[in-house]
Parts: sequence; C-alpha cells; structure tokens
Amino acid sequence: MLLSVGHGADDVSVRSAATSMAHVLDGRLLGPMADASAFTGIMLAAATPWGFFRNWWVLIKFAITLVQLYLGIFLLSPALTDSLTAGPSPAQIIGTGLMASAIAFQGWLSVAKPWGKVRARYRAPAGTGPRWIFVATAVGGLADLAFAVAIGHPMPLLSLTLLAIGLIRRPSWVDSRTRNPAHP
Repeated sequence: MLLSVGHGADDVSVRSAATSMAHVLDGRLLGPMADASAFTGIMLAAATPWGFFRNWWVLIKFAITLVQLYLGIFLLSPALTDSLTAGPSPAQIIGTGLMASAIAFQGWLSVAKPWGKVRARYRAPAGTGPRWIFVATAVGGLADLAFAVAIGHPMPLLSLTLLAIGLIRRPSWVDSRTRNPAHP
C-alpha cells in the first residue's frame, strides 16, 4: 500500500493506476484483514491468561490496534478515496508509513513481551477460555473474511457477535478456572 501510494505521488502518468490499486487493496484486503486481526487479538486477550490489562505489551498492542482501526477507517481510507483524483498527499504517505511501522512494532511486542506486568503485585492467573471460544474465533474470523471478499468491503457482523458473546461469557470461565484450576 505504501509503495502504491508513494509511487503514485511521484509520477503523474501512473498516479491514477497506483492510487486505484491502493484503493482496491484497502477495500478488498487491508480492511477485512484489519478487522480479522483486531477481532482475533481481542478474543485471544479475553480467552487467555494474558488478559487485556495485566501486561504492558498486551495493553500497548490493544491501544495501537484501536488507534489504527479508527485512523484507517476515518482518516486514511477517505484520504485514499480523495487521492484518486488529486493524488496522494504527503500526510497520507506519512500516515501509511506510520501504520506499517505500528504493525511491525506490534509484531515485535508479541515476540519480545517487554516491560512486565501493569501491576507488580501478585494476582491469581485469569484462566483460559473453553475450547469452543478458540474454534469460534477462528471460524468467525474466516467467515467474516469470506463475506468481505464476497461483498467487496469489510462487514464484521459475525466477529462482533462472537466478540460480544465471548466478553459476556468471560467472567464465568475466569471465575470457574480460578476457583478450580483442574477444571477442563
């Protein structure tokens, strides 16, 4: 995406093709993949002992994910649509580069897991969700990706429904596993 937008900025003769291709990539690939990535990340945080607010690396990934979703939806996608006629702006190219850098930083956070716990005091581990939540997360994410490909833009209906169910049910599996760690 960054290469398409950047290449379209330099050469007027390829601007239309480059920005049109970036627009197609945004709607057909990046939007649906961003939704699927955010959905699976949030569900994994909810369904594993990592939690949302127990470790700094998870908390920072969560914050970056939310910022990226909103920036992508409300700033970069409309700017990309505008660039179809006017060409990409320097701010759009910089924003796209920052988004790619943030994704790389999130990848590093997932591997390095730096900075320890948010609170230093000991708390009982949160328990792992039941097997069905992991299966539903994988199936729901793939189903929403297929639906997005079929209609031409992201519409994470199943993911949002599963996310609501998972977050509502989370206290029951966390409590049962904390009380009885041998519970399957």
